[in-house]
Amino acid sequence: MISKLHLQNIKCFQDQEIKLKPLTLLTGLNGAGKSTVIQSLLLLRQSFLQGTIHNQGLSLNGDLLYIGLGQDVLNENAEEETVSIMLEQNNVEEIKWVFGYDKSTDILPTISSNYDNQFVEIFSEKFQYLSAERIGPRTYFNRSNYKVKQQNTIGINGEYTTHYLSVFQNETIHNKLLIHPDGVSESLKSQIDAWLSIITPGTKVVIGDHTEMDILSLRYRFTSDRDISNSFRATNVGFGLTYTLPVLVSLLAAKPGSILLIENPEAHLHPKGQSIIGKLMAFASMGGVQVITETHSDHVLNGIRLAVHSRQVSPDNISINFFNKRELHGKPYHYIENLIIDRNGRIDSWPEDFFDEWDKSLDQLLFTSEGEI
Repeated sequence: MISKLHLQNIKCFQDQEIKLKPLTLLTGLNGAGKSTVIQSLLLLRQSFLQGTIHNQGLSLNGDLLYIGLGQDVLNENAEEETVSIMLEQNNVEEIKWVFGYDKSTDILPTISSNYDNQFVEIFSEKFQYLSAERIGPRTYFNRSNYKVKQQNTIGINGEYTTHYLSVFQNETIHNKLLIHPDGVSESLKSQIDAWLSIITPGTKVVIGDHTEMDILSLRYRFTSDRDISNSFRATNVGFGLTYTLPVLVSLLAAKPGSILLIENPEAHLHPKGQSIIGKLMAFASMGGVQVITETHSDHVLNGIRLAVHSRQVSPDNISINFFNKRELHGKPYHYIENLIIDRNGRIDSWPEDFFDEWDKSLDQLLFTSEGEI
């Protein structure tokens, strides 16, 4: 498990430490650095996959993300023209890279590193990144034996989710906390149906494998106690079902030792669905999976808090990082507050702008223009 990340001179951060746990929430103001944390991890993995991490340097552009050039990475207030990333694994081992700066190149040269081909969590095969820009409903979905069967991934946009589900639908869920009692079995497909039915009652996934065209179709069927509906194209039902399917598959299929990076898991879901996703991420973290997620949803947060309150999830598994920024000496200063959650799901402090908009709006609604209730 990655237990700490230390960034120096990367984008908005001049010198910042981030505490990580089995479930890490990155939340706060827009443009305050949440994406920079995820991008820093992706840059290391991308450089490892491209083979540049060993001697060439940090690769800024590739399949995982496209940053641009060196000038797009270096912090504008950097006192030295170097970029540094340090990972701490399991609260013990620190691995650090220091890269040089060249504003016109897309590979920052390695200056120093204590990385010596040892095991690094984010370099393992048990890794899945889901970007905020996931694929929505389509009339058909492509397949990739390489991505799905060899790399065991659903793609950074969730584009191979349908293929993955068709291949591994009968695999048994490893984490018993993720088993919904209403599922027909403990298989991946049955559990996907069970959890989707909580989000939209009676939902069943129907996958069509059109091998002659090398594509797959995704349809949904809706059932009740008495009736079973026809199946409907993904394009003809709620957008949120298909958009959240990659998140569900990633969480339920993840094996112990996996790392999941998920951006905005709440996208296109109603509040109840968002809360369920929060609970599922918390449950996954209890099964040896590390989940790092960027979210703007108080419902996701409250789903996690409820999982802790019910004693199903340990508060020691949760790290809540609130990203903020203010002006310091005439310059923008980005900083992170690590908030503590107790065994009852309560949070030790509630900073300004930390999911407090409901309270602010309610205060305005309760008072008349004269300031009386």
